[in-house]
Amino acid sequence: MTRLAGAALVLAVLATACGDSAGTSEADSLTPWPVTAFPALPEIMKDVPEARIELGHLLFFDPVLSVDRQTACVTCHSEIWGMGDGMARAIGHGAGLQAGPGRRGPNMLRRNAPHLYNLAFRATLLWDGDAQTLEEQALIPIFAEDEMDADPQTLVADLASIPEYATRFEDAFPEDPRVTLENLASALAAYQRRFLSNRSTYDAYVEGRPELMNDEEVKGMYRFAEMGCDGCHTPPLFESETFANRNVPEVEGIVDHGLEELTGREADRGKFRTMSLRNLMSTEPYFHNGSITSMSGAIRHELEQSGAPFTDDDVRLITLFINKTLRDETQEAIRPPTVPSGLPLPIDPPGSR
Repeated sequence: MTRLAGAALVLAVLATACGDSAGTSEADSLTPWPVTAFPALPEIMKDVPEARIELGHLLFFDPVLSVDRQTACVTCHSEIWGMGDGMARAIGHGAGLQAGPGRRGPNMLRRNAPHLYNLAFRATLLWDGDAQTLEEQALIPIFAEDEMDADPQTLVADLASIPEYATRFEDAFPEDPRVTLENLASALAAYQRRFLSNRSTYDAYVEGRPELMNDEEVKGMYRFAEMGCDGCHTPPLFESETFANRNVPEVEGIVDHGLEELTGREADRGKFRTMSLRNLMSTEPYFHNGSITSMSGAIRHELEQSGAPFTDDDVRLITLFINKTLRDETQEAIRPPTVPSGLPLPIDPPGSR
């Protein structure tokens, strides 16, 4: 059977099962949903000097941003782990240079470190939507007591005292060449907006190359839609600006009420942001507290929450669709050999992935 024939077969089966509601236009499509264009880049990404992006790149990897001079942004958002850290919950300063699942330390956070792909398109950031811009978000972990715990004034003075950083801030911000927290946040945000996931197999498929998805992957896509997964994880980003309580298993000793902690509304208790399904293959464990260790386990949990009947094969096919066709590692971080502070970079041990 050809892949196109496989797609047609799935459409026929779904049409038989669901009656005439699909309609002719959907039956003629290669997807179970209307194909929409990938979002245009936001205005803030236009005409950004490359010097600003490169400054953000170096800052992202430099432990100079932390109180212990051993913890960097990349500690919790490593290219080795799909721009996450491979752990259930992130660990802040005080754990040395070790990154990845072997990291141990006194400052374990309540929440999982999500990947950084497609943050440029979000209206809210973090698990509880506590930040509205990447500039705002960039400073939160740097000054959080249990994350990097830097002192704002000390950090600005330290960066300004490093000749290469002083020069790079001048090049990145010619209109205001000072080392400031605002410019620091702007550089980190400019760099992180470059993490785009828009070249996956699925993207090529909907752009006119249906041969790139095999029969099983196409079936998984249709199962994904049939089970209602696309209601919250909406293509093409496979996420949404919604917050939901999905009854994720609690972790002993951790109290986390999610969105309620911001709004004060009891109705928001246990609600967390709907995260993207793109590039999930390297970021296990899953959910806000890392309580589910495998992708198939996370999918099974979500299907159980939906209340609709499902089979082990449904779990297998949906897992295959997400794992194989939403994978896009073309724009992951490139680790610099050195950083301007001269400090050693956090280490993901060889063979850790």
